[in-house]
Amino acid sequence: MTKANRSTIQVKGAAVAVLSQNQEDFICITDIARYKDAERTDYLISNWLRNRNTIEFLGIWEQLNNPGFNPIEFDGIKKQAGLNSFILTAKRWIDATGAIGLISKSGRYGGTYAHKDIAFEFASGKGCRTFSTYEEFLAKHER
Repeated sequence: MTKANRSTIQVKGAAVAVLSQNQEDFICITDIARYKDAERTDYLISNWLRNRNTIEFLGIWEQLNNPGFNPIEFDGIKKQAGLNSFILTAKRWIDATGAIGLISKSGRYGGTYAHKDIAFEFASGKGCRTFSTYEEFLAKHER
């Protein structure tokens, strides 16, 4: 694995961290959530992750992009999705399924990073509704 390079982009006046590793960009969805609610980013991400549609999207993305993805664990998580008692964190998702589309980092520069495909889904969907389309995200990205 190559070393990740960290940079920051400005989107709608907010700084959003981007990790580039293995020629892929991972956007900090914690920063995107902070734009919507600075004090409850973890709740926004966790609630988005526990949604059945999100889990199905993540599962399809992983099946298409990750040969090491664990479909048996995925099925177990998918069956629990939507239940009131169901809680899912990025770390649990990664550990259980071997997912590569999310990165959970602690400490300085920590947060939840998502592959750009997944981050755009978070930003434009029920997770945050910060941007309505990929094009809007790119248009708001100040170079």
